[in-house]
Amino acid sequence: MEALPRETIVDVLEKRLREDILAGRHPAGSYLPPERELADGFGVTRTSLKHAFGRLAHAGLLETRHGVGTRVRDFLRLGGADLLPVLVRHSPDWIGEIFEVRRGIGELIVERAATRATPAQIAELRLLLAAVGDAAGGEPVQLADVEVHRALARATGNRVYVLLTNTLFNAYLPVRGALVGPFEDPWAAHDRLAPIVEAVAAGDPEAARTAAGDYLSATERIMLKGLARSGGRGEGAL
Repeated sequence: MEALPRETIVDVLEKRLREDILAGRHPAGSYLPPERELADGFGVTRTSLKHAFGRLAHAGLLETRHGVGTRVRDFLRLGGADLLPVLVRHSPDWIGEIFEVRRGIGELIVERAATRATPAQIAELRLLLAAVGDAAGGEPVQLADVEVHRALARATGNRVYVLLTNTLFNAYLPVRGALVGPFEDPWAAHDRLAPIVEAVAAGDPEAARTAAGDYLSATERIMLKGLARSGGRGEGAL
């Protein structure tokens, strides 16, 4: 059995500071207390604190100005979608808003794919759809389903849709284990996706959009139920 990774002091510091920032205990635009004061308060070295600051700066929550201090960024005004996994980890309430975007973007991607997919891309979609039904259930089906959506995004011919698809999937990661419900039965998952692939193959954008709406609504209901049962926690799949 593989040993579970242990949290380091920097991991704990990062988590504590992130929670304080997102909970508003350090408001946007405010400066954190001096490093020495914070380090003494946490009982850690300034080196550990700097490493935690570096991670939070990379995540877009902090900015350090030499000779001035470390300030909390206004992430809702200045941040990007790469912050979503951090925000979901703080509060699964963000999932509802992510699903709203998922519905709109998902329908648009499928509609575009129906008008632009090449014969080779349609053949790839059919192969990937078959892989969903052939997968073992749970995580393998979830992963196979993801690949169908990535292929649909590629079939639009627009790379921005591909990146948006990746962003939405990455946003689920902190609660991914709670979202496996629609993928427990491989053939049920296959049959939900099949009308989308068939409409794209037929070059029918209206039917594709309708099929995507049905798929997204059905899977969203199942995933939200799983998230509610888990209390907003879920590691392990996807």
